[in-house]
Amino acid sequence: MMATTHALAGVVLGTAVWALVPEAGMLPVLAAALGGLFPDFDLYAGHRKTLHFPVYFSALAVPAVAVAALNPTTTTLAVALFLAAAALHSASDVLGGGLELKPWLGTSERAVYDHVRGRWIAPRRWVRYDGAPEDLLLSAGIAVPLWLHVGSPFRPVVLAALGIGAVYAASRRVLPRIAHLLATEVLPGRVSPSLLARVPERYLDGVEADDAGA
Repeated sequence: MMATTHALAGVVLGTAVWALVPEAGMLPVLAAALGGLFPDFDLYAGHRKTLHFPVYFSALAVPAVAVAALNPTTTTLAVALFLAAAALHSASDVLGGGLELKPWLGTSERAVYDHVRGRWIAPRRWVRYDGAPEDLLLSAGIAVPLWLHVGSPFRPVVLAALGIGAVYAASRRVLPRIAHLLATEVLPGRVSPSLLARVPERYLDGVEADDAGA
């Protein structure tokens, strides 16, 4: 799923807690949004393995939520919400597509890495790929009630997240060709070999001539 979908889901968790404990302020909400985004910081370094921990984040979130429930301070709520949102992100990516440049082709059986069992979890493809129409619909389904609930100062943020998601969804099918072109023709000779070596291998693979019907 899109990073904006995960971030909005985190904000929903944060605002729900904020409504119950308004004296905690906005920091827990920001922590929840960051937790929703955090796993995708590994996009160019072992994506869905380096920072995606569906089991560990969940295991850490349970005691953190318990501590926050018993002692609801700004700090305990922020920690609990960050971990809960990161766990939700890591686990929900299993419901999406596989880890491949063109996930709508359904060629990868790697969704999220399970560090406890030492293996990849297969994608369920309920949301076929990040940026799919159903992903955007899910994002809108989260954003609309959130927009109705939050105060006016935060509504532009919700709309901006939804707008970014809409642009990404509209351009998702052409992004692999752009990424492949940059990795194989634009960057070589213009950046250092050490930097080029950090480009994910999937961007260097061949791009099929025609997968419009896939």
